[in-house]
Amino acid sequence: MAAITGAGSGIGQAIALKFAECGAQIRILDVNQNAAEGTRAQISAIGGHGSVHFCDISDQSRVNSVFSELFARERIHILVNNAGVSHIGTVESTREADFDRLVRVNIKGFYNCMHVIVPHMRDNGGGVILNMASIAGSAGLADRFAYSMTKGAVIAMTYSVARDYLAHNIRCNCISPARVHTPFVDDYLKKNYPGHEQEMFGKLAKSQPIGRMAEPAEVAALALFLCSDQACFITGADYPLDGGFFNLRG
Repeated sequence: MAAITGAGSGIGQAIALKFAECGAQIRILDVNQNAAEGTRAQISAIGGHGSVHFCDISDQSRVNSVFSELFARERIHILVNNAGVSHIGTVESTREADFDRLVRVNIKGFYNCMHVIVPHMRDNGGGVILNMASIAGSAGLADRFAYSMTKGAVIAMTYSVARDYLAHNIRCNCISPARVHTPFVDDYLKKNYPGHEQEMFGKLAKSQPIGRMAEPAEVAALALFLCSDQACFITGADYPLDGGFFNLRG
């Protein structure tokens, strides 16, 4: 049984479908119920089983309520913390409201989900937690002050949880993608570069040494591996999925 936050679209949806293809039952936790229902329908179309649970991960009481309902019926073996929000800005241009929102969702939201599921996993023989981070958490990217801060926190939380629960058979890792071609990218280009979307898409794609953006399915393939028994010797690791960004520039 896998619980995946933010699985209504993009990377989260790709992960949900990949896991369902391999026989996992999927619990979709999202604030966008229409998008989440779309993912559930796609899971059903491939013969899988999924259910939708409205959940604002920044609200600890709601997170506790949703997971308590799930725990009463079943054991959750896997948690994928994928829900998140992005932001563009420097320390000067980042408003307090924007900063607080990113902290609530990208940091507190991940904490809320791990806070409630770790005791469940500990008392049921273990489990796997996978957090979605970003290369922004480890590299100095322009105009990503608050977003980078939150993803750095995700990486640090991953290491801490992995260390604290080694003896309880709980593995905790994270993936740090570079740019991934999701609906967010298309919406960003449409909003900020009307009439020049294709030109800017090309520039963003070529900023990675491999010459293109990642596809959500490629992130999902790595997620599936890290949550599988094939990766049982891997914990406390941050996996860059970066098209050569860290090591092959210059």
